[in-house]
Amino acid sequence: MSSRLTSLLALLVLVAATPATAHEAPQPEGRARLRDLGITVGVLPTGKWNAITDVPGVKVGHVTLVSGHGKLVPGQGPVRTGVTAIIPRDDVWHKKVFAGGVVLNGNGQMSALDWIREAGWLETPILLCDTLSVGRVTDAAISWHAKQNPAMGITDDVVLPCVAECDDSFLNDQRGRHVKEHHVFQALDGAKSGPVDEGAVGAGTGMVSYRFKGGIGTASRKLPAAAGGWTVGVLVNANLGWREHLRIDGIPVGEEIKDLMPERKPSEGSCIMIIATDAPLLPNQLERVARRATLGLARTGTIAAHSSGDFALAFSTAAEVPHDPESGTMAITALNNAAISPLFAATVEATEEAFGNALTMATTTVGRDGHKVYALPLDRLKAIMKARGGSK
Repeated sequence: MSSRLTSLLALLVLVAATPATAHEAPQPEGRARLRDLGITVGVLPTGKWNAITDVPGVKVGHVTLVSGHGKLVPGQGPVRTGVTAIIPRDDVWHKKVFAGGVVLNGNGQMSALDWIREAGWLETPILLCDTLSVGRVTDAAISWHAKQNPAMGITDDVVLPCVAECDDSFLNDQRGRHVKEHHVFQALDGAKSGPVDEGAVGAGTGMVSYRFKGGIGTASRKLPAAAGGWTVGVLVNANLGWREHLRIDGIPVGEEIKDLMPERKPSEGSCIMIIATDAPLLPNQLERVARRATLGLARTGTIAAHSSGDFALAFSTAAEVPHDPESGTMAITALNNAAISPLFAATVEATEEAFGNALTMATTTVGRDGHKVYALPLDRLKAIMKARGGSK
């Protein structure tokens, strides 16, 4: 047995023996996160909040838009949508973060991804919204950046905002493009560290996942000191999947709960996965981390259907890439590839758990034309997990 394999096995033993870190999170009435239900995904411990904000400097803000009932009036409502902002660090324009991204299935959009992959860095906050609001959210992001950096587009470079979308038209009047400039400003300016609201909030307000109510979910993992002590945090917008495929911690929950289906079939949907870490990773390593997020997604049961837009973007806060470099070179500390596998494990586990939290925290929602999407019933989930040996 090689010394590298021996070391990895020793790490897994160490991790399995490490108790999970206590965490707290806001909860809608009657809802709970996976760990509060006794469902522990994987073996690595979580960060303090079990959220993407466990990575120091990362902030999240939501604006949730809910109004109107009954028949769809295109351009007017009902409205079941919102916007979510993820800020990698304060002033990421002048102190860029290394980043990398992948596309699992491309029926969607994450603007600026080509430039992020080309340059190897992320220089703006990330905004999540509904499909038809991408243009308006992008325009609002440009206005926000101009306010933050008055020289932008005049004596400084122009900005390419990172905006990612999912289709919420089953519940929302998408043609109304109800996310306005002031909503984007509110999400960005109100972003904060600490516990993150989940479920039917922000960009997740109108999402459907595995024919249950989906939306925003988050989770984190903290590596032991022997593996670097790094933190990995993941935030997802879950809007995909067929009911019969749904698995939670490996248990085929979707096969057990065949009722509580929407009267009409929603679209095959999409998902956005944002991965943050404080590990010192280079862009190509972050692309590798982003690719592992799709393995965490696969563990929930998705097949990445034809009409699904599945995007993963990973960034590291370890290095500061200067906007105005003083020289032609910069000194960078980077993780050795031989030590990266624990970060892969952390990413897979956190992504899987984030999707589970999106489902268990979302609430039953009635949207346009009376379309009703039920929340995953937690009492039945607990019973299934216990009967199948899935609760720890």
